[in-house]
Amino acid sequence: MELISALQFLKLNELPKAWVDAVWDLEFTERHSLDENIAEELTGSGDKAFITLYQCLLDQAAEQQQSASRDGGSQSIWATLGENEVSIKSLVAVLSFFVLTGKAKAASVQQRVNGLHAASVYLLLLGIPGSIANKVFHEVLLDTCSELTSHCWPQDSGKKRKKDGLKSSQTEGKRSKPQRTDPPEMEVDEEEEEEEALHFSGRDLMKIREAVVLLVQSLLRLLQTFSLKDRPQSASNCTRIFSKLLYFEPVIGEITFAAQKDITKLRSVPEMSFYGLRLLCSPTQGDQKESLRRVFYQLLYVILMMNKGKQGKPSLLVPSQAILFTRDQAIHFVCHLVDELKDLALPFLHILLQHICFQMVEKSEFRSHGAQAVGMLTSQMASTDYACFIKWLFNYSRHSKMVCRLFSVDVVMVLLEQPERRPEECLDPELTCFLPHKFLIQSLLFARRMDDSPTVQGHALACLAQCLELPSFNVTRAVHNLFSATGTQTVLEGEITEGGSQNSQKTYRTLPFRTVEMSATDVSDCHAKENLALLLKRVKDLKTNVRKSALQALVGLLKHTVIPMSWENLAILSERCRDPAVSVKKKALQCIGELLTAKPECSVVQKAWLQGVVPAVVDSENSVQDKALEALDQVLLSQVKPYSASRHLDASQRLTWDLLGLLCHDCQNLGRYFSRAFTIWSKQNKFTQTFITNLISHTDADHAAGAWLLLSKVVALSPRLPYGKILDAWDSMVSSKDVNVTTCCHILCVMGDIAKHLNEDTKSRIVNDLMSWLKTLALSLEVICAALETLYQYGRSENVKETQAFLNHHCGELVSVCEAYLAGIILSENGAQNFNEELMVKHLHTLGVASLHCPAKIGKRTVLLVESVLTTHSDKLADCGDELPASLPLSQFKANSLPTRVRAHGVIALGKLCLQHEDLVQKYLPVFARELEVGTEVAVRNNVVVIMCDLCVRYTNIVDHYIPNISGCLRDNEAVIREQTLIMLTNLLQEEFVKWKGSLFFRFMVGLVDPVPAIASLCEYCLVHLLLKKNSEMFSQHFIECIFHFNSYNKHKSYNKFPQSEREKAQFSLKGAQHREKRFRIYRFLLEHFTDTQRFNVTIKINQTVLACFADEELPLDADGAEILSETFNILSLNEMKLQAVSAPAGGSSGEEPEEENMASMAKVVLQAAQKKVVSQVQKKAFIENTVPLVISLKSLLEQKRSPVLRDLMSYLQVTMQEHRNKVKDFFPGDEQLAAEVEFALKVAEKEKEMEKQMEKQMDNCSLTGDARPPSRPCSVQGSPIRSRPLLPFTFATPQLLRPNTMSARLVQTDRYVSIPAASHYKGITAG
Repeated sequence: MELISALQFLKLNELPKAWVDAVWDLEFTERHSLDENIAEELTGSGDKAFITLYQCLLDQAAEQQQSASRDGGSQSIWATLGENEVSIKSLVAVLSFFVLTGKAKAASVQQRVNGLHAASVYLLLLGIPGSIANKVFHEVLLDTCSELTSHCWPQDSGKKRKKDGLKSSQTEGKRSKPQRTDPPEMEVDEEEEEEEALHFSGRDLMKIREAVVLLVQSLLRLLQTFSLKDRPQSASNCTRIFSKLLYFEPVIGEITFAAQKDITKLRSVPEMSFYGLRLLCSPTQGDQKESLRRVFYQLLYVILMMNKGKQGKPSLLVPSQAILFTRDQAIHFVCHLVDELKDLALPFLHILLQHICFQMVEKSEFRSHGAQAVGMLTSQMASTDYACFIKWLFNYSRHSKMVCRLFSVDVVMVLLEQPERRPEECLDPELTCFLPHKFLIQSLLFARRMDDSPTVQGHALACLAQCLELPSFNVTRAVHNLFSATGTQTVLEGEITEGGSQNSQKTYRTLPFRTVEMSATDVSDCHAKENLALLLKRVKDLKTNVRKSALQALVGLLKHTVIPMSWENLAILSERCRDPAVSVKKKALQCIGELLTAKPECSVVQKAWLQGVVPAVVDSENSVQDKALEALDQVLLSQVKPYSASRHLDASQRLTWDLLGLLCHDCQNLGRYFSRAFTIWSKQNKFTQTFITNLISHTDADHAAGAWLLLSKVVALSPRLPYGKILDAWDSMVSSKDVNVTTCCHILCVMGDIAKHLNEDTKSRIVNDLMSWLKTLALSLEVICAALETLYQYGRSENVKETQAFLNHHCGELVSVCEAYLAGIILSENGAQNFNEELMVKHLHTLGVASLHCPAKIGKRTVLLVESVLTTHSDKLADCGDELPASLPLSQFKANSLPTRVRAHGVIALGKLCLQHEDLVQKYLPVFARELEVGTEVAVRNNVVVIMCDLCVRYTNIVDHYIPNISGCLRDNEAVIREQTLIMLTNLLQEEFVKWKGSLFFRFMVGLVDPVPAIASLCEYCLVHLLLKKNSEMFSQHFIECIFHFNSYNKHKSYNKFPQSEREKAQFSLKGAQHREKRFRIYRFLLEHFTDTQRFNVTIKINQTVLACFADEELPLDADGAEILSETFNILSLNEMKLQAVSAPAGGSSGEEPEEENMASMAKVVLQAAQKKVVSQVQKKAFIENTVPLVISLKSLLEQKRSPVLRDLMSYLQVTMQEHRNKVKDFFPGDEQLAAEVEFALKVAEKEKEMEKQMEKQMDNCSLTGDARPPSRPCSVQGSPIRSRPLLPFTFATPQLLRPNTMSARLVQTDRYVSIPAASHYKGITAG
């Protein structure tokens, strides 16, 4: 008898009966000690003996089955064992001894292999008919044997194998990453330290792996013949074990899920595991619904790439290639089950999909894979079931949990890639409205652009742009309908009734893996213009990720001509290239570059690209500079190829010259930024000889203006040039009568740069050309400046005296020409008849520019002639000893008949004369200052501001006295003068030619409330981004004085004491209730840019210098004093005055939202919490010691005088004590009455808030029950087919969850989010 001999190594006859009984009494939960000699003999038996025993049992079982099927004459295994007096009880006991020995963490390799083999033998015995009758079955031992694979396979085999030389691809695959990275909730025994001393070689792992394979095969054989119908716990354990074994080793090739009769043909452990899961779903294993629930529950976490232990929250796995492969196979297996079992598996597919959505995490990689899984699984659904899921997804997209709304957007994008379902395929006509892609875009995707979370908003907008790239025509048309004013409105017919909803789905309430009802909300329509306006508003959102996504969406709409290519839309893209956030600037540069690539022929796009990219060259962030330079290099420099009239330019070259043409004409204001780019490029040796040669070849083309622009930038940076070509162009320009002004300036610039390379004869010829050209006075003002600069280049030498002599000769000649012309007009009786305004302006301009080069040639006659352009003192020219009275403005002299334009240029010319003569500055500064006050000509006053600020640079001490006159123009009636003054003063403050003295700071503050929004915005930019960086204490130093200054209060001994005229006080006063909003706008602006230290210090200083003065009656509590005190309490009550460390929410509120909490963010939250606690204690101590005594004194004083300020004081206390409402008495230990009053005020305020909440709740309830109410603001989502209805109560299975309030709904903008129990508790969700 082979079987009996194979059993000999187990020493069954030598086992003490007492030991066998003890093992059975312990129910195999722990190993019972055995006699050392017997134990040694048992453990000494090799794995070959087990394999022999296993094979004998397998052969005899097969023989028994064949005989039974033929004639039933074969003797059973149990009869054979009985005849040979083999005790079944002892056999099971000794097998359990091997199993429990191999299960120990400190078990050796041989012990683990023996344990696995013993478990295989037990499972094989259990599968032989008659095992239950012969009392082989024991549920605990069955579960222990089934789970032995996870105990015997080394958890850290990868680390141990590094010390062994034998490495093979097969053994490498046995390192199970999920097992090595078990989450903290997995059980950890004390024996783990002993296991760390064990080392497993590749050969050891091979042996264990072969034993594991045998055990899994045995478990499969068992399931083929042995039913777990009445043993749900064992069935559940098997399901969990097979799910874990899916990660056991990598699989080569695809896994087929067809029913396999021959288990030995299964190639890998994961393939066996899938077959085991399929067997568990067979009818022989019990209720198939219950089996499917268990299998889908375990596969859920495989698909989610999570490790779910027996208890605790699932932990995320690292999405390696092996993990992703297992996930994909799990999805295919689910599809196989659904395809095979049809209607039986379909309800659980719904639940599986819902739980994938419901348990999704925020990490983008997991969301992406999860959405792909949903897409693959929904492809198995018929149209009716698919529509039911979309209906559920619609409600899910309004869930209160941010990650749910975020994931719904990902799912929509995957579903849009699938072919659109046809309405006629849906059996339920009420669900057909959910099938079109239009519904996904308009009701799910675009609805999220008004989400509460910036992350969801941004993601939805980014996905909206991606929709236009999809090949589906219906998707593109749906997006067009949202933004196209001519597009048809989408009307979704039919509403889903509750009865129809119940008929279209099933709810399995008897299963823990079950469904949860979600209600839906109505969404109102909105027009295309409002949608576009909202998108443009999102481009300027406070959150950086929203702005980036909105930019991407905007570019997508522009690229696909969904919205018009207007300058208003494109200018927004250009503006975002100067966004405060670096990431947004980079995104804007990328977007506008994509748009230029898509629309290279559009001139408006070209202009927008230049306006966005060129200024970014001087950005403060180096990475933004590099990105802008790279774009300019790629589009402009790299496309300069040799020009030939017989060859057409390609699209890229045409774009290059179109852009350069715009820089020469419409975008000349970008010249300074463009020049900076060439300075950087020169250090990178970008301008080779070939580049210059190619560039010069374009000077004869139609686009020569662009070529000369580039030449003017690169000539000075290039060592060798073909000068002959440039000189020919010069000769052609001099002889020509029709030359473009911009091109002429660029040629003059090139001529000036090559001056040092020319010989003397050529220089002399060019100088003569320049002089004859300038003397004609026929040039434009820009060309005159460029020509004089070129003239200076040709006269410059190392000898300064020679240079000055050259300039005195040639520029002095020009001054004489201009002086003669002015004298002819002003002194001649018939001068007015020969007057030519354009010629007069050119002479004044030439005189002013030339005088800067030859100050020695400027005499008193010249000055008086220019002065006479502004006045009629021509009689003084005969006697140069008389001087102009300096105390009167230019406009106060007898007016002459010259036009305003001439007088404005006369002021500029006079200012240039003053720049070189200090005595003229002393003489004319009072005149200029007076002109600012009483002058009526806008151009003249504007130029006076420019002159005085220029003079301040050279004669700082002299002009400093007149800064109040200049700053007074910040309240000028003309917006252009206010803007000019703001820019000029900012430049002077930046370079520290002007200091923050007197009333200058407060006049700047008034610019924040300028009636022109553009000027107010410019003022804010100058203060925050230019001036505050130079002096971070600037705002806090002047804050308290702002209170007194803007209220025109001068009774304080320290504040608001600088000298001001009554006119200036009235001009800049913001006193009175009519200006209260403006004052508080300024206060809020200052406080927003305070640090917490500055807020704390300013609060203390307000106590000392304001509240204390009124409490001590140093300041009278009259009408003006009451206004100051009232305003002070209102300022102290502002949210901006609160310390950010105390009032900011945990985790911060930055624009860049983290995707998932990690160790760094958690550490940050902990640090912020600790900081908040410390700062709160310091603030509390300071409030009690410094503020409370003053408040008590002031309250008593205000009560005596019955002052209305008492109301402001109590409001301040109410705001301050809001966070300490339970500790009010601790703050006011010396005044119980005040503490009681504050407590009462807090209770009243709390009741008012509760009443407001109840009103809102009533409105929500009305909406939920079908009562309509007007939306708070328009929404752009098309009409929803979902009818609002109250939430249904939940029925819970184990584990029990708290039932959410069925009426708790929160209306956020136009969406209502419905509360759903936590995702960590596994249950289903059914579309409501």
